[in-house]
Amino acid sequence: MTTIVAGVGMIPFAKPGASAPYDAMGEEAVKLALADAGLGYDAIEQAYAGFVYGDSTAGQKVLYRVGMTGIPIVNVNNNCSTGSTALFLARQAIESGAADCVLAVGFEQMRPGSLGSIFEDRPSPFSDFDRVTDELVGHSEIPLALRYFGGAGKEHMEKYGTQLSTFAKIRAKASRHAARNPLALFRKEMTEGDVMQAPVIWEGVMTRSMACPPTCGAAAAVLVSQAFAARHGLNDKVRIRAQVMTTDRPSTFETRDMMRVVGFDLSKSAAEKVYEKAGVAPEDIDVVELHDCFAQNELITYEALGFCGEGEAEKFVIDGDNTYGGRFVTNPSGGLLSKGHPLGATGLAQCYELVHQLRGTAEARQVDGARLALQHNLGLGGAAVVTLYEKN
Repeated sequence: MTTIVAGVGMIPFAKPGASAPYDAMGEEAVKLALADAGLGYDAIEQAYAGFVYGDSTAGQKVLYRVGMTGIPIVNVNNNCSTGSTALFLARQAIESGAADCVLAVGFEQMRPGSLGSIFEDRPSPFSDFDRVTDELVGHSEIPLALRYFGGAGKEHMEKYGTQLSTFAKIRAKASRHAARNPLALFRKEMTEGDVMQAPVIWEGVMTRSMACPPTCGAAAAVLVSQAFAARHGLNDKVRIRAQVMTTDRPSTFETRDMMRVVGFDLSKSAAEKVYEKAGVAPEDIDVVELHDCFAQNELITYEALGFCGEGEAEKFVIDGDNTYGGRFVTNPSGGLLSKGHPLGATGLAQCYELVHQLRGTAEARQVDGARLALQHNLGLGGAAVVTLYEKN
């Protein structure tokens, strides 16, 4: 059964302490998505609410502000892929025939500083990741997320000769794209030199500007069946053509490869399955929103998604194939690096961007003639969700 993205909503992302509380942010994003779809909340049959840093049933707290209709509300937490996991579950509900109109919402009210564990009195879900990272890269004085992705970037540099300046080029590209996006957190353009001159986090491996900021925000999407869209006269220009979620296999740890530790194999497997399901090839993709939590991860993901061969990502960047005028316009929204990364909302913010790209309503950041759009959302621990959208 075909799944239509009938409505999307997103609020401007903000720094911690500068946003409304999570329940108000989530409510606003839901109302925007409903208005975009031209539906009332009473049309929603199920809802999936994604967040990482929040108490149980925060999804009900958000949605009760919109309406109390007794529908199933499922709370979702899959680390940084939470928003797209909520989308994955909503799409499954449509395609299984369990529902005709389903809501996915993601929101996050974050604190300043690096990510960390909340519960220190029990085993960490990242213990295996931490153990391998300690063995491969050390640097215990550096926050873990930076060690994960900095370590992966360092491995790419050592294996393929990739230069630190290439990661700076990616970050500068993100800022140019975000300058066109009124919903992005950071809209000031940066040059490659600006990125290189930012405070050093890890000598020779990463500057502060190469890492995404903690962010608060919310986004939502209304998914419907094709029949429901026809009955109600809804906008059916964008459909989900294929979607796959993957989790870790032994290779994440057994290969002793930091790029695998941070999800290369998850992303590669999910993308390959999506291409196979849809009957398309990587070169058919027009625009992509991928998980650039660090500039290093964006570069690695080019290879995982098949946009270039392994070891060829530096040339891909230098040739300008990741931006307007190149082969794949990547993160026209500004991505996590510039738009921001409110964990639970990120996957649905990516959906928001790509739906507008395929509708032709992305204004100054519009990718001309976009017909196929790819979304990649990664959460360590771990899960990757890759979604292919098509213009009807």
